[in-house]
This record gives sequence, C-alpha cells and structure tokens, in this order.
Amino acid sequence: MDPTDAAFTPATWQAIGLTLQLASVTTVILLLIATPIAWWLSQTTSRWRAPVGAIVALPLVLPPTVLGFYLLTLLSPQGLVGTWFSEWGVGRLTFSFTGLVIGSVIFSLPFAVQPLQHAFQAIGRRPFEVAATLRASPVRQFFTVALPLARPGFLTAAILSFAHTVGEFGVVLMIGGNIPGETRVVSTQIYEHVEAMEYGQAHWLAGAMVVFSFTVLVGLSWLHRRSGAGTHGADSTTLIRGGSTPTEPRT
Repeated sequence: MDPTDAAFTPATWQAIGLTLQLASVTTVILLLIATPIAWWLSQTTSRWRAPVGAIVALPLVLPPTVLGFYLLTLLSPQGLVGTWFSEWGVGRLTFSFTGLVIGSVIFSLPFAVQPLQHAFQAIGRRPFEVAATLRASPVRQFFTVALPLARPGFLTAAILSFAHTVGEFGVVLMIGGNIPGETRVVSTQIYEHVEAMEYGQAHWLAGAMVVFSFTVLVGLSWLHRRSGAGTHGADSTTLIRGGSTPTEPRT
C-alpha cells in the first residue's frame, strides 16, 4: 500500500475537512468581534483600556489546558454558560462542534485583535481630521477611512486567526475531546496516531502541518513587504469622495 494512502485515510480527510470548517467559521466570527474591540482599544483613553487589553491577550500566556479547563467548566451542562444554553434549547456545548467554535474564538482572539489594533493605530489622526473637514460623520469616517487604510491589518488578522485555529490542540481536546466526525481535527488526529504508535501516519500529518505553517509565515512576510510602502497611500479625501481625485485648493 502507498504510504500516503495509509496516512490519508477517509478518517483523516474527515478530520482535515472538520479542521478547515472550524478555522473558517472561527475566522469569520473573530473578524466581526475583533474589529470593534480593536477600534476601541486603538482610540480610547479610558482607564479600562489596559485591563481590557490584558484580558484580550490572556490566551497568549495562559497554558491551553488551563483555558480549556475553565471553558469546559463554564460550557458543561452544569456550568454557568452551559446551563443557560440548555435552558434556551441550544443543546450541549461541550464535546460538540459549537463548543469547539466558542473555544477557538476565545483562544485565537488576540491573533485577530492585535493586528487590527496596530493597523488602526498606524493610521494616525490626520486622515480623520481631513475627513471631518468634509463633514463625514464618525461612522462614515470608520467605514470610508479606517477600514480601507487598515486593510493589511485585516488580512494579517484573518491569516493568523485561521492558521492558529488549524494548529489548536489543548483547548480543542479539553472542550471537544476526540470524537470522529464531530470534534476530531487534524491536531487530535495526530495525537490519536501517536497514541496508537502509528508513527508513519503521524509523520505525514505533522509534516503537512509544518509545510502549512511555513507557508503562512512566508505569506505574511510577503504581505507586510507589499503593504508596507502603500498602506497609507490612499488619501482620506479620495476615500471620502468615493475614489475620485481630490481637487487642489486654489490659492
């Protein structure tokens, strides 16, 4: 039998499909949640900025098993959040795909918030002052100035969130277990192979993860080089006016 056929069995492809599905759903949710958080952190001078930033960054320093344990406690049928969801008829959160999504969103939150926060901060105040002179409301300033100028940050946040979710192990195992077709993703599939001493299959999957991670890092490096010179190339007046070339003021 071809070694690749032994490694990439139907169960393995199922785990790969579930991993991609989990990473895609998590990335979309993260971008929706992280954008207002990152915007607030980049603009506010509130005394709550430091505590909120620390809470967002906690998954970077907490061991995944610690985060997974507390999420398991909260999401279990007897936990605070799990009880609410049971009463609402949502169903069981632990050892389910929904639970994996919740855990992945929390675990990967800083990988979405921090690139967006840095992108918003890098814009500076000048583009918004120009937009204000054109009578653009704060909401319009956000959608026509901040979002276009922060586009590299959104790409970075999406790539990092997706890649980080693909590589999750501790939180996924704690919340979802290793149920084939329901919660078994690539990382837990590798763990399953190692436990069964199927090192050949584990090598193929682990090698694929290394190639994937290397490709992501090279892609991010290329993205930063490409966007570094032109991040702020678009004039805020042009953005407010829908892309038309601004007219030079007469002297």
